[in-house]
Amino acid sequence: MWPRPHPPILFRMSETPVKQQSTAAFYGQAVASFGVALGATAVGIFNLETDAWVRAFLGIAVLYLVTSAFTLAKVIRDRQEAGQIVNRVDQARLEKMLADYDPLQKL
Repeated sequence: MWPRPHPPILFRMSETPVKQQSTAAFYGQAVASFGVALGATAVGIFNLETDAWVRAFLGIAVLYLVTSAFTLAKVIRDRQEAGQIVNRVDQARLEKMLADYDPLQKL
């Protein structure tokens, strides 16, 4: 038959893991990498031996791809953050219910 699910692991709100921030070096490396990639692509398109309209089309396509990638990353981040907020609210409600529950109350 189906395996039984494991019971949830409960944390107190004070024990909730803190979200790690990226280091300045990682941020700098990401910005530099983006700049090098965009610059190399621009140089490659500029040096193509083709008509100007083809280079312009490729340049617009690269800009569209970059803006689409930024938008996708933002949407994914926003969805993940919204899920974390909902989980924290649900966790707080569960902790309040467990704190208010007294199994000996009806005896």
